[in-house]
Amino acid sequence: MPKRKPAFSDESEYSAHFSEPSSSNKKKAPVKKKTKRVPVVRERDTEGELPNTFANSHPASQHTISASVAHIRRDALLAWYAGVHAHRGMPWRKPYDPSFNADDRAQRAYEVWVSEIMLQQTQVATVIPYYNRWMTAFPTIKHLANSNIDTVNGLWKGLGYYSRAARLLSGAQKVVQDLNGRLPDNAKEMESLIPGIGRYTAGAICSIAYNEQVPVLDGNVNRLLSRVLALHSSPKLKATLDILWSAAQAIVKDASAAGDVNQALIELGSTVCKPKDPNCKSCPLAPSCSAHQLAGSVSDSQWSIRPELSPNVPDIEELCTLCEPIPRAAGEAKPPVTSYPMKVERKKQREELDIVNVVEWRAQGERWFLLVRRPEGGLLAGLYEFPTSPDIATSISSAEEKAMPFNLLGRILTSAPVDGRPNAQAAKPDTNAPADHSTGPKIVKIQRAGDVLHVFSHIRKTYRVQWVVLEGGTGVPELVPVDSIVPVQANGKIKINAPAVKKTGKGKKANDSVQNGIATPVTAQWVRLDDVERANIGTGVMKVWTLARTLWEGVLLFSTQ
Repeated sequence: MPKRKPAFSDESEYSAHFSEPSSSNKKKAPVKKKTKRVPVVRERDTEGELPNTFANSHPASQHTISASVAHIRRDALLAWYAGVHAHRGMPWRKPYDPSFNADDRAQRAYEVWVSEIMLQQTQVATVIPYYNRWMTAFPTIKHLANSNIDTVNGLWKGLGYYSRAARLLSGAQKVVQDLNGRLPDNAKEMESLIPGIGRYTAGAICSIAYNEQVPVLDGNVNRLLSRVLALHSSPKLKATLDILWSAAQAIVKDASAAGDVNQALIELGSTVCKPKDPNCKSCPLAPSCSAHQLAGSVSDSQWSIRPELSPNVPDIEELCTLCEPIPRAAGEAKPPVTSYPMKVERKKQREELDIVNVVEWRAQGERWFLLVRRPEGGLLAGLYEFPTSPDIATSISSAEEKAMPFNLLGRILTSAPVDGRPNAQAAKPDTNAPADHSTGPKIVKIQRAGDVLHVFSHIRKTYRVQWVVLEGGTGVPELVPVDSIVPVQANGKIKINAPAVKKTGKGKKANDSVQNGIATPVTAQWVRLDDVERANIGTGVMKVWTLARTLWEGVLLFSTQ
């Protein structure tokens, strides 16, 4: 099943944040004279088209929806949705009940909010069991607000994009503390007041829970409306998004059941108007779909629904100046429906190498493993991982890899480990590390396990795994107190991923990580062998753990390919 894709960066897992310079430092930009955009003239072949493209000359009115057409489409959508709304068994999908009081509607808003956040970049079938477990643990927004990030991440484990869980927690806490425990009943306030909620999510929640006539535009609706309007312009342009939002608004405007209209658009885009294999014969909007008509899939008698698509040549002042020529494959006589929306080249994922140290301390049959908690913001926020040196140069030598555990553990343990490997030279001491103690732990083994590839939406991570075994000392090696962790400095091409001390402020611990309204000290902990898999670790760390286990179990349990 297709995933729910947010249309805007404010709801993205890896959104960029920008700050404008202060007014005192701003240079006044020269005022540019506004000019009307005119069609771009390109070199054309003998048939009047760009080579290997379809001509794409049409009136700008092709991308608008009149009130009468919107009414026809809305009725068709609702009739279709009435027959399919229960097919996928979504527990959060319930009919709007006008008899609900303010508390009942706010509860519905909470349920829809949780489902919408879970559905971002995740398939419906995957979300359903997670949603059910979540609502059992946190049946109301107050239950969620009273929880903590470890409990929340534990329920979210395996769902991916973990910052979504942190945003739900921080949002719930804000609602309970500042808004009397109720999510706002209108999209404008919801978007401005609740962290992690953008225009799409605010529209979905408020239309479904509060019956507010506001539009939605996720990836599925974007594709659907791009085809309905035969809009072939860059999806990243503001002008493109403005057209699509206006179309979505036209369809939901004056709807008696705004939530059903929006859910119908989402469901239609997800299950019928698919990216590669749209089922136009089952689509209730096919008779008025511009892409469907331009593909020659309807009779001439049906063209009266969209008169702007008539073959009459429009006045040049009325031409659309936004759409680009449509790529033409060999043998195609007309542009297929899948020509829309316009394809954009995806940004290439950056590749990174991390050195992951699966650190074990053992004594008298006991086996303990060291886990370090990640900061509360960014990638894999608040989850635990094995001590890791991130984004290392691929030219790193084997000797440099094996030196890393000494420097890294010297910052995490109160007693820096010494080299106890047979016939091994002592690692170069780190002047920032705590002093060595003869009674402290010794590193008796460093063994490479292999590489694991783990792909994020924007990064291809290669985890190079090595098993580091500690012995000695009077017990499980003591960890440096949170407020005493030494800041890490880059060492040439090697960067050690250990918690760094931050500047203090009022009411804030020296090394607190503050993100999404949650302040949590960076911590490390020893975990027994049997408890590692139950810890709050992500999928990539689980792959690392499974690979490392092959070194002592002697059985290949996971393929690194």
